[in-house]
Amino acid sequence: MRDVYFVLSPQFMLLDLAGPAEVLQIAREHGAALKLQLVAAEPELRSSIGLIQHRLDPLPSPLPAGALVMLIGVQNSRENLRLPAAQAIVSWLQREFDPQQHQLAGICSGTMLAAQAGLLAGRRCTTHHALIERLRQTAPQALVEENRLFVEDGPIATSAGITAGIDLALHILAREFGPALTQSVAREMVIWLRRSGNDPQLSPWLAHRNHLQPLVHKAQDLLSAEPRQRWTLETLANTLHTTPRTLSRQFAQATGISPHAYQQSLRLALAQQLLGNPVLSIETVALESGFSSARDFRRVWQQQFGRLPSASRHQATELDSQV
Repeated sequence: MRDVYFVLSPQFMLLDLAGPAEVLQIAREHGAALKLQLVAAEPELRSSIGLIQHRLDPLPSPLPAGALVMLIGVQNSRENLRLPAAQAIVSWLQREFDPQQHQLAGICSGTMLAAQAGLLAGRRCTTHHALIERLRQTAPQALVEENRLFVEDGPIATSAGITAGIDLALHILAREFGPALTQSVAREMVIWLRRSGNDPQLSPWLAHRNHLQPLVHKAQDLLSAEPRQRWTLETLANTLHTTPRTLSRQFAQATGISPHAYQQSLRLALAQQLLGNPVLSIETVALESGFSSARDFRRVWQQQFGRLPSASRHQATELDSQV
């Protein structure tokens, strides 16, 4: 039986807890030998959305051999991780956590607790993209990686924000109990695509939308809705009742890229999804993604990723087989 401790701090993010916890709870129902426990420095804590978690168990001492410690992120981490109940976790980690006997997973800002405890020195790690610089300052000897969903280095794994905790939990589950059980859990949770740690935190479908220019948002909506359609700048501008020059200028000012480059990023994202289906040929993937030909697709893909689509598909298959 493997002990798993979900370690909570004041104002813990409910989805940071519920996502990984549901993955492992469903795994238990499928036969995984896991014992899940909610622990904290205080017997009662309020979550980020106001729900109160009662009757929390104390931080275990000693920490059983083979235990998995999951540090759950909090809202407003700059303030809430300074509270006595959070700092008590840092002291507990320094006393009890042994990388030779235990494993640790930091979910979102929960990684900052491991950093404060000195557990990330010399290790690769990540966190939510908004906290990357603070993580570097807190753990100057850590090898902080940006734009990663999760990173695993020996007994310590760390993840980006909120839903990435689900991806990390599925990865841990696959490593410990195999892909068959993990696929059963993912199916039950209706997670149709399990992301790897190498996937970016910010999806191309969400990137370049942090602006207040309504004309550009309308253009992006059109391009996102029909990435396969061969939009020209003139057609896009006519649809939006503006001139190509005005659209091009406002698009570049708001996003930093051209409409063509934005559409191409969406097509590449769509192609990346389709490459996950081994039944589809490269030619089919190219046409379904909106490229004019397989040759054009290969050229753009190689420019973007430094390798051919077939090589990317082969590498993804190898990574999936390892987990």
